[in-house]
Amino acid sequence: MCLSCFSRRALIGLPAMLAGAASLPAARPARAEAAPLLVAHGRGLFEAEGIRAEKPVLLRSWAQVIEAFVAGQVDVVHLLAPMAVWARLGSRVPLKVVAWNHVGGSGLAVAPDVARLADLGGRTVAVPFWYSIHNVVLQVLLAEAGLRPVIRRRGALGPEEVGLVVMPPSDMPPALAARQIAGYIVAEPFVAAAEALGIGRVLRFTGDVWRNHACCVVAMQERDLESRPSWAQGVVNAIVKAQLWLRENRAEAARLLSREDPNRYTPHTAAVLARVLAPGPSERAAYLASGALRHAAWQDARIDFQPYPFPGYTQELVRRLKSTLVEGERGFLEQLDPAAAAAELVDDQPVRRALASVGGLPAFGLPDSFTRQEVIAP
Repeated sequence: MCLSCFSRRALIGLPAMLAGAASLPAARPARAEAAPLLVAHGRGLFEAEGIRAEKPVLLRSWAQVIEAFVAGQVDVVHLLAPMAVWARLGSRVPLKVVAWNHVGGSGLAVAPDVARLADLGGRTVAVPFWYSIHNVVLQVLLAEAGLRPVIRRRGALGPEEVGLVVMPPSDMPPALAARQIAGYIVAEPFVAAAEALGIGRVLRFTGDVWRNHACCVVAMQERDLESRPSWAQGVVNAIVKAQLWLRENRAEAARLLSREDPNRYTPHTAAVLARVLAPGPSERAAYLASGALRHAAWQDARIDFQPYPFPGYTQELVRRLKSTLVEGERGFLEQLDPAAAAAELVDDQPVRRALASVGGLPAFGLPDSFTRQEVIAP
């Protein structure tokens, strides 16, 4: 559930993803949701921090987001975590990551005839964006299965090749139903949609491969962190409080974010969103039986929320991106030192202060420590 931003005048939601532009890696428009940002708007949490927020409106592309951000028309953006790496460290966009939005919350949905990863050999899988955690985790899984990712071109694929294409999330379920692709890996609720429509099943959840990975992050103009720190702190405070509310009110959040709510924040039904936010114990048991979940001891939610941008994650993400197939210029990745990259990309001071006001990381069920060990177990 990913993607929103703020303007100087108001909160502007961006239920959108991906568009091709000369300055961006190749991609196309699509749709997604940023649950904590929408909840913060819906429950008046921005206003409580003294920030006027209008009803979220649609922007149609990543290109528009970045262009508006660079032009100063937009001050806070919700981006795919690897895209933030590309924007700041590859294209020198003056942004700073100030928080995470959600952890986990993505999966690999496949056609009914795909029983295991090896069955994807010679077939095509869709990703939402080259610089996405979905592309990174997919390639971890393919390597484990002895398969080689290739950028999909015309012509037949070899039996050990998997063709990758960038596709808008909203186009993924229809493409799977039409057997134009064998699977797709993306943020919720598009994975749950494949199940609800009966067109596919979950082969693996990404959070069961890279434990509690960040999918999307919240980024701000660097100058605003320096010139108006109170405003920046208020935005982060609201996001942290929204995430706490989401964790404690999952079924209500599904209704608030659904198309049945008067705000119509998303085009999804409350039933589909509840499948993601508040699944029942029987669903977890079924995923363990099918192998979609392999790490029962982790006891992690299908999607969870916590705002702290652990530096070890950013460092490991940079390492993984160095060996991940992406289309377009990627030379900047080879020059990155993971620790230096994390320090340049992230400003965690506002979120540390926001966390201190609500009980710290233990309020999110986490140890009281700003370091963690990354766990990747395909």
